[in-house]
Amino acid sequence: MIAGGGPAGLTAALTLARGGGEPILIERHAETPDLLCGGFLSWQTLDTLDAIGIDRDRLGGHPINRVGLYAGGQSRIVRLPRSGIGLSRYRLDSVLLSAAEAAGADIRRGVALRSADAAGTVKLANGEDMASDALFLATGKYELRGLKRPVAKRDADPWMGLRYRIVPSERLSATINGIIEMHLFRHGYAGLLLQEDGSANLCVAVRRSRLRDADGDPMQLLKEIGLESPFLGRRLDGEALPDTADAISRVPYGWRMREGMAGVFRIGDQAAVIPSLAGEGIGIALASGRAAADAYLEKGPKGAIAFQRDFARTAKRPIAFASALKTLADRPRLARHALRLGAVPGFVDMLGAATRIRA
Repeated sequence: MIAGGGPAGLTAALTLARGGGEPILIERHAETPDLLCGGFLSWQTLDTLDAIGIDRDRLGGHPINRVGLYAGGQSRIVRLPRSGIGLSRYRLDSVLLSAAEAAGADIRRGVALRSADAAGTVKLANGEDMASDALFLATGKYELRGLKRPVAKRDADPWMGLRYRIVPSERLSATINGIIEMHLFRHGYAGLLLQEDGSANLCVAVRRSRLRDADGDPMQLLKEIGLESPFLGRRLDGEALPDTADAISRVPYGWRMREGMAGVFRIGDQAAVIPSLAGEGIGIALASGRAAADAYLEKGPKGAIAFQRDFARTAKRPIAFASALKTLADRPRLARHALRLGAVPGFVDMLGAATRIRA
């Protein structure tokens, strides 16, 4: 059984179904949502999609071959090692869902989960119990009662994520065409890119104290960030911004599940949470979903123990490099000095390779 119908859960369902399994996927949303995380698919992520049989041309993403780095009044634009794409979660999840269903996976939507246990039993919101020999936990950053992530250290000022979907604009489209922009500011950073339909996706990772200082108003916070980060302020000036933002709190960036238990495969953000500025969150979802399904097909429920240990090892280096980059967002002065490294030949290529997750 698979709990969660995002990229990790759908990849596991697709791989299991093609391998002769009979996966049942439970997803609380009745319709495919356009969720907060995602937006950028790296070249490595596209390679993983190729490997699981998803035609990248079918995705129709916005091609991205450069990264723009901004801190205060300083900026630098450099070419990426290889091209990626800007793609909404709605489009990605829709394509993966179609492929999983075509492979024979049993997808049950609009079914909410209440709790689960290590024996593989899931309790639904309607009181019904469902049992299976193995549980693939793919609930993303949300916790499922009974199998919460063992995040030992609670940050006094935790990170949170905000997402603003900006309607298509000729001016903004011309400015950021082919570029993913990363804007660093005090206690946070923002990523801005175009998606397949021409809309812009603005994802902000920020310390919760910054939202509190903005009286809890995400739009007021965005105005304050725009003043602090003049390049981002100019990008957003005059644009039709949404009245509200999608939000998620207490994101444990840098966490990995190092120890596994038989019958429970943690995948996606339940396996490892890479800082979002690396642009590899979807890569981790796809790679972990595929690896977990392969482990189950080879060794059954007992394969979860080795899978969890091995995937934690695989994710260690990308997360370590991404976490080091994230510290720049807490130190604006250091971030401004770091921009100079963007001019060093091969520096961006090195970081690009170091923060990718191998399938």
